[in-house]
Amino acid sequence: MKTIEKIRFSKGRIFIETEEGKVFSRPLEAFPILKNATEAELLNFKIGKFKDDIRWENLDEDIHISSFFSDEEPKSNPIGDFFSMHPQINVSSFAKQIGINKSLMAKYIYGIKTPSEKRKKEIQEGLHNLAKQLSCVEFA
Repeated sequence: MKTIEKIRFSKGRIFIETEEGKVFSRPLEAFPILKNATEAELLNFKIGKFKDDIRWENLDEDIHISSFFSDEEPKSNPIGDFFSMHPQINVSSFAKQIGINKSLMAKYIYGIKTPSEKRKKEIQEGLHNLAKQLSCVEFA
C-alpha cells in the first residue's frame, strides 16, 4: 500500500508525494473545508500513524490517501452551482440541519458524488425551509 511522505499546497490544489516518489493531486474544491481554510490552517496538519491519512485537528477534517487516486475532477452540477451563487450559506451547518454528513454534502456540491433523487429532494426541501425562515425575519 502506498504511504504519504510529503504534502504541499499550490494554486488551489493539494499535492501528496508517496514513499515511491509518485505525486498525486486533487483540487481543494474536492475538500471544501480545506478550500475555505487559511494558509496557516492548511499547514497545521499531521500525517497519520500508518501514513495513509492526513488530519487537520483544528478543522476537524481527515483525508485518506485513496482520495487522491481518482483522476476525476469535480463536475459542475445544480447543487454545486446553487451553493457557489450563495457562499453566505454555511454548508456544514446546513448539512447538519438537514441530517446529511458534511463531507458527503461537500461531495455532492463538488460533483464528486451524485445524490439520489430522494437526497436531492431533501436538499431542496432544506433550502426551501431556510428561505421560509429568512422571509419571516422582521426587525421591530
